[in-house]
Amino acid sequence: MLTLDAPALTGGVAEAIPPARRRLAVVLFNLGGPDSPAAIKPFLLNLFRDPAILRVPFFIRPLLAQIIARARVRPATENYAILGGKSPLLELTQEQARALEGVLSTDEVDARCFIAMRYWHPFALQAAAEVKAWDADEVFLLPLYPHYSTTTTGSSLSDWRDAAARVGLARPVTTLCCWFRDGGYVSATAAIVERGLAEARQTATAPLRVLFSAHGLPETIVARGDPYQFQIESTVQAVVERMAVPGLDWQVCYQSRATPQKWLDPSTEEAIEHAARDHVAVLVVPIAFVSEHSETLVELDVEYRELAEKKGVAGYYRAPAQNSDPRFIGALASAVQTARGRGTGMCSFAGPRVCPGRHRDCPMRLPA
Repeated sequence: MLTLDAPALTGGVAEAIPPARRRLAVVLFNLGGPDSPAAIKPFLLNLFRDPAILRVPFFIRPLLAQIIARARVRPATENYAILGGKSPLLELTQEQARALEGVLSTDEVDARCFIAMRYWHPFALQAAAEVKAWDADEVFLLPLYPHYSTTTTGSSLSDWRDAAARVGLARPVTTLCCWFRDGGYVSATAAIVERGLAEARQTATAPLRVLFSAHGLPETIVARGDPYQFQIESTVQAVVERMAVPGLDWQVCYQSRATPQKWLDPSTEEAIEHAARDHVAVLVVPIAFVSEHSETLVELDVEYRELAEKKGVAGYYRAPAQNSDPRFIGALASAVQTARGRGTGMCSFAGPRVCPGRHRDCPMRLPA
């Protein structure tokens, strides 16, 4: 008599094959930084060759980028020497990636983070090739810039589209263009500022002023419709409201001016000088940065501290960036999950466009 093999039984029931976990590739965009002294000049050249950064006619840009990079190599080298000759940004971003993978991965989802730096390795082309080789089911683009700007997220998105096309990566894509007022991000940031404020008050001998220091932009870029300044100020307002500290003295200021143009003001230098005249101590909060790098570890911790001491500021304190703070990583994971629930395409942290109509460079269309 002919018999067929029966399925394996356990307790009289055929063993079910577990469904495959969906592969989610989360691409983290960041600026990047030189990984050795020899990388400083090419890093600067990549930065200033970006048309989103140096907005001059294309035939002038290569020469002007060479001139600016050459002039900045020496001071940049001195700054990175303080950090051991390299930027810590890649290692800190890798730590964030591992932490985020741990929160996003579930029985149904296998999440893996890929890093796409804009101006130094690993570049978007490498990340796109790795995502394709992993055979992801879907791609999530997550800028580690909470605030959208054409100079950061906009530039990275353009770079990613080119890279994905070059390697033939075609998968469903969800893009979170900004998360500047996401509730989890605001709460995590407020908690960091509150801790910094409490620690500063233990030794401060004068009233404290909180300086929310963001990376600056030329005013012309904002005037053309870039939403960055609006989003920075909105974040700070939300953080202050979440802290709910009675009588809190605070101010938004802008650092890291890089060209001779007029940049957003007040500058952080001006805010420090005002604090000296007002006889207050300052707690500096790096509001636009979510990991430590040269603009926090050198510009804020060394250069501005020296300026504060020179001007006679009553006390100088600095709150840390988020790095891999568990509340911050949890906020990122929640933002990813919420955006994925809305389907593919581009969205803000709230879903639709949140920038007022005057910000023409917001990547999302105005509602009909």
